Amino acid sequence: MEGLPFTPPAGADEGGPLGPPPLALALITAGGVLVGWSREAEALLGYAAPQVLGRRAAELLVTPQADRDGPEEQRPDRRPRFRGAHGAVVDVRHRGGHSVRVAVTLRRLTPDSAAGPADRTPSAVLMAAELDGLRWWETRQAMLQGLVNQSPVTLTIYGPGARLLWANAASVRELGGDLTASLGRSMTELFPGDVLTTELPASAEEFVQQILETGEPVIDVHFRGRAPADPRRERVWSSSYFRLVDGRGEPMGVCEQSIDVTDHYRAQQRLALLAEAGARIGATLDPSATAAELAEVAVERFADAVLVDVAAEVLEGEDPKPGTASELVRVADSRGGPSRVGERAAYAAGSAQAESLAEGRATTDAAVPPTRLYVPLIVRGSPLGLVTFVRDVDSEPFGDGDRAVAEELASRTAVCVDNARRYRREHTAAFMLQRSLLPRSLPELSAVEAASRYLPADSHLGSGGDWFDVIPLSGARVGLVVGDVVGHGLEAAATMGRLRAMVRTLAELDLAPDELLARLNDQVGREAPEQDGQGRGGGGAVGATCVYGIYDPASRTSTWAAAGHLPPAVVQPHGPVGFPRLPPGDPLGVGRLPYESTEVALAEGSLLVLFTDGLVEARGQGADVGLGRLATVIGDERGASSELLCARIVEELVPDHVRDDATLLVVRTRALDARQVAAWELSSDPALVARARAMATEQLGRWGLDDLAFTTELVVSELVTNAIRHASGPIGLRLIRDRSLICEVSDAQHTSPHARSAGNDEEGGRGLFMVAQLTEHWGTRYLPTGKTIWAEQALPAP
Repeated sequence: MEGLPFTPPAGADEGGPLGPPPLALALITAGGVLVGWSREAEALLGYAAPQVLGRRAAELLVTPQADRDGPEEQRPDRRPRFRGAHGAVVDVRHRGGHSVRVAVTLRRLTPDSAAGPADRTPSAVLMAAELDGLRWWETRQAMLQGLVNQSPVTLTIYGPGARLLWANAASVRELGGDLTASLGRSMTELFPGDVLTTELPASAEEFVQQILETGEPVIDVHFRGRAPADPRRERVWSSSYFRLVDGRGEPMGVCEQSIDVTDHYRAQQRLALLAEAGARIGATLDPSATAAELAEVAVERFADAVLVDVAAEVLEGEDPKPGTASELVRVADSRGGPSRVGERAAYAAGSAQAESLAEGRATTDAAVPPTRLYVPLIVRGSPLGLVTFVRDVDSEPFGDGDRAVAEELASRTAVCVDNARRYRREHTAAFMLQRSLLPRSLPELSAVEAASRYLPADSHLGSGGDWFDVIPLSGARVGLVVGDVVGHGLEAAATMGRLRAMVRTLAELDLAPDELLARLNDQVGREAPEQDGQGRGGGGAVGATCVYGIYDPASRTSTWAAAGHLPPAVVQPHGPVGFPRLPPGDPLGVGRLPYESTEVALAEGSLLVLFTDGLVEARGQGADVGLGRLATVIGDERGASSELLCARIVEELVPDHVRDDATLLVVRTRALDARQVAAWELSSDPALVARARAMATEQLGRWGLDDLAFTTELVVSELVTNAIRHASGPIGLRLIRDRSLICEVSDAQHTSPHARSAGNDEEGGRGLFMVAQLTEHWGTRYLPTGKTIWAEQALPAP
């Protein structure tokens, strides 16, 4: 300082970014005359020492214009009044002409009475600093003090080895209040836990060393652990780390800045848990699987163990009983080991479990650890079961937020369990309906040996619309049919029942396969608008497929037609497995083109295998692969019985769980022996009627059926006479001795005769009426060359 010798107070020099602003110093006398001027004062106001020494300090003050123009004796005392933390804030004139606002403080060196006005002895030190710079420095000082003593954010400095060097007040509270005892201990010792940010090194030592070496800060690391101040409670902190360097620029440590985000983290975890629960719970329509899915979602992330009990009637698909669930069954237990899954669960009256079920709300039982939270499974006010969430002694007890999450998990589970219950009920009803509509057993026929299998789908959509049938026809023939209705559930089962009934009705009219499918298609097409009108979505039969064939054991031929269905497998006794090329036909209900038939000759002992696509596509493979595997099994087992072959095909082609219904019908053909059939061709001569009767009677004698001779003579006489009178061309007569006696008369006409009751005065018209009365069945079937009228009599008891 120029003028009198003077040493600035300690700390007056600039101390770096956190140091105080430059402090200007001036010495003044008791009369206010400047006698000392520092370099900082020159820098602040621009005046060199010679320019101000000897002048009154008040002359440097910026005063209003009125003050400057008034008489000297009338000017107010222009000395600043010192008050407040800074003494005074004044505007001082800079040498450049502008004003500088400064904070000034006056320190007395001698009492005012010790020197006179003309005395040049310093009586006070005037200290000044630019106001903005001073306030900026004070703000930084306040910030530092706040971070150290008042901030809720923990600040901790770790040195090499992640050992504690320093901590602010908030961090000291986390450490248990004793900083001295914690100094030098590692981060892992002080805060045992784990880093949730997976891309960082696993150990704290490696983590701190990485920052010390690279200098790269790390932001928002989520750390889960327990603080020394509260070791029982697990918490989550969001921490950021940056390197600290000393005055030489050398790394000295890593500063950790952390805030407790436990509540926020748990809220996020709860939302994530509920989102995952929504995606995973209810993936199947099985109450036990749904309960297991709840346990998988909740264990470890929400509870240490989960137990689920469901009412017995709910597991059976029945409606839950109103009020308290009467009998519960344990369906899930995440604890492993000896489990009570499948056992009955009973809760004493007055227990927390019984209270939860009765009142329909969550209850807790924390009297004896571990803590348990009981939440009922409620749907439409009725309890379906109970979920028990368990937390071990070392885990935090359930709080209000946990209760809300548990209730949401239970609510979602309850809806899924109820859906599974309703599905089971409908699935059971559809399955029972379908089984009741399918043949309970296959008829014993001379023409074929048959066996069948129906395998319902495990799909959540329910049973499908597969069906099969073996239909006895006239002339010892047999109709074989397999069909598949697109869709599942009650509607598909009901549609299947209608289609099976239609096929049976049309088959008994002795229609050829192509004509039968045409009429069936027309009927299904007419039903579709009726189903639409009832709101059933366009008719369940639309998209149904079917293959129908007729086998004649007398001629050893079969005739087939298909409506969008796979052809049957055909195996001659010594031939390869083949699939005949049937003319393509549209599925039932959508067909517009005519159906066509194909004839296939079958030697005695041939195999016919009819099936639905669910059989050959059961393992998720294409139909071609499935057909190849089917052909292999049939070829390997061609000598087995129909029943055994059925079992082998199912074993090889159908997995334990199938996505679609699979139906299989295996038929081994038989042929009528030549001694069982007698046929004659007659001309249209009325005189031959007597000969026809005689030939029939003679044949019955060879078969030992003399008891049927009279009735047979009458039937032959009437049918042949009608053919001669009303038809043209050659007439065929055939007798078949099978499980009954069949008499057939064929002619070249397509007109159908009708039985009627003749009047008392009519000479004719009673022939077919008598035939109908004397035989068990009679009818007409049409051929490309004409028609055949047949009549069937039961054989006498042996």
